[in-house]
Amino acid sequence: MMDHRRTEPDRNTLYGEYTLTSNRKVRCSVNLTEKDLVVQRLTSAPVGRNKVALSLKDCIGCRAYREDDNADPAAYLAAYFYPLRRRWMSSGVSRQRVEQCFRLAALQDPRANLDEAEKWARAVRERAARQQQLRDGVLLSELSRPCRMMLLVNPQSGKGQALILYNNHIQRMFNEAGIIHTLVITERQNHARELVKEADLSQWDALVIMSGDGLLYEVINGLLERPDWEEAIRTPLGILPGGSGNALAASVHHYSGASPVSSEELLVSCGFLLCKGLVSRMDLVSIHLSSSPRLFSFLSLAWGFVADVDIESEKYRHVGAARFTVGTLVRLASLRVYKGRLAYLPASKDHNNQEGLRNNMTVPCNNQASSLTPPPVLCRPSRDSSCHNTFHNSCHSNNSLKVRRSESTPSRSATKAPSGPPDSLLVPLDQPLPANWVVVPEEDFVLMLAMYQSHLAEDLLAAPDAILDDGVIHLFYVRAGISRTALLRLFLAMEKGAHLATNCQHLVHTKVRALRLEPYSPKGIITVDGEVVEYGPLQAEVHRGLSRLITG
Repeated sequence: MMDHRRTEPDRNTLYGEYTLTSNRKVRCSVNLTEKDLVVQRLTSAPVGRNKVALSLKDCIGCRAYREDDNADPAAYLAAYFYPLRRRWMSSGVSRQRVEQCFRLAALQDPRANLDEAEKWARAVRERAARQQQLRDGVLLSELSRPCRMMLLVNPQSGKGQALILYNNHIQRMFNEAGIIHTLVITERQNHARELVKEADLSQWDALVIMSGDGLLYEVINGLLERPDWEEAIRTPLGILPGGSGNALAASVHHYSGASPVSSEELLVSCGFLLCKGLVSRMDLVSIHLSSSPRLFSFLSLAWGFVADVDIESEKYRHVGAARFTVGTLVRLASLRVYKGRLAYLPASKDHNNQEGLRNNMTVPCNNQASSLTPPPVLCRPSRDSSCHNTFHNSCHSNNSLKVRRSESTPSRSATKAPSGPPDSLLVPLDQPLPANWVVVPEEDFVLMLAMYQSHLAEDLLAAPDAILDDGVIHLFYVRAGISRTALLRLFLAMEKGAHLATNCQHLVHTKVRALRLEPYSPKGIITVDGEVVEYGPLQAEVHRGLSRLITG
C-alpha cells in the first residue's frame, strides 16, 4: 500500500513499502521513477549494500496476482529484468535474469490490495515501454501488447537441445513478457515451409523460429510462395538460436550493441530482444539458378572453401558450433582451387550515401490485428507420428551431406517459382552482362562469399559493417595463391571482425547490388543460407527492406 505520510518530491514517482515475497521479514522501500525501479531494504545496514536500481530498459514484463489461498488477503507484484551483468566465472558481461517480487498486504480487502498491485504493474509496463531506444540515430517503435506469436522449434537443431532450451529459458521469458505463443514442433524437412504457405497469418503478430538458420530459410521462402506474398512477407519474424551456427541470431545480438556472447547467453540475449518487440526492416536477396525456381536468401551465398566447410563439417555437428573450426582445419589440410567467372554490379556512391538515412528503420509489430486470439496451447506431434526427422540446421543447417545433396533438386511441391518482387537489375543467365557490371579478371578462387548480415556463425563476424537494411551485398572473394597459414590467419581474425584489417593481398571485399557466378567445374557445392542448392551458374539481386525482423 502507498505510504501517504510521505511527501514525494516528484509526482511521477510511485512509492511504497512492501515485504519481499521470498522473505516476509524483509521490508523494502520501492520507488518507481520514469527510468528505474529502485528497491532498498529498510535496515540499519549501509545503504550501498541494500539498494538496487534496475533500469526499465532491461524490464520485459510485470504482473500483479493473488495466490490461491483465499485466507490470504495479500496481492503480489512481480517485475522481470534482464540486465547486463558481469559473469561469475569469466570476463565480460551477459544478460542475467533478475526478479523482484513484493507482497502487498496493507489492507484486509483482497480486491483493494490487488488493485494497488495492478496499478504498479501497469505503471512499470508503461514506463518500460516508453524507454524507446535510439540506434544509429533512428527512433525505434515499440510492439503493442499483447503479442501473439507462433514459435516454430526444430527439436534436432544443433546438439538436439532446442526443446530443453525452450523449456529452460524461452517459455518463462514469454510468460514474463505477457506474450501469447503457440509452440509448433517441426517434424520433417520443409514442414515449416508448407505450414506458413497455408497458415492464416491474421492469427499471429509474429512468426518466431528457434533453430539454426535453415528453418528461417524455409519460412521466408514459404511466405514468398503465397499468393498474398506482399502482405505475408511483412509478417514480423523472430530468431532464437537453437542450431550450430546461429548466424542471424548472432547478427541481431551484434546490432544491439552488446558484447559478443555465445551458447545459452546468446539465447537469453535474443529472447530478451524478442520480448522487447522492436521490429526492423531486413534485406532479402533474390537468387536465380540455371534450372531451379528463384529462391530468396536472408544471410549468405557461398562457393568454394566456405561452402565446403559448411557441408563437410556436418559429420562433426555433435560438437555444436565447434564443428566449423574442425571443418576449417580439415579443409585447410587439402586446400582446393575453384575455377569460375565472377561479376558484380557495384553499389553506387549515391546508394551508399543514402544508407545513413534509412539504417534500421523500424515498424511496430502489430500489422496483423485480428479479433481472433489463438489459444495458448502447445501443439506437439503425436507419439505415433510416422514422420521422420530430417531437419535443416547448420552454420545454417543440420542434415547429413547425403540428405542435403539429395535435396538440392527441388521437390515436386516446390517446383513452382515463388512470386515476389521483380528483379530490375538482372538479365537472363544466358544473356551477356550489362556494360555497367564489373567482371573480376581472376578466374581461380579459394572462396566466394556474399554476406548480407554481420555474422556467418556465432563466432564469425564476417561482415562487420553490415546492417539489416543497408540494401547491399557484402561480397568477399579470396584469389588463388594464398597460403594455408594466411587463410587460417584470415579466419582467426574473422572471429573478431578484424580480417579486413589484415591487408591480405588475396582478399577482396566490395559492396554490390547484384552478382553473377559461373563455376567452370561440373561438380561442386554452393550454399544459400547454409542450404545446398543446384550447382551451376547463378545470379543474385538484393531487395532492400523486403522483410521484417524483431530486433529489440
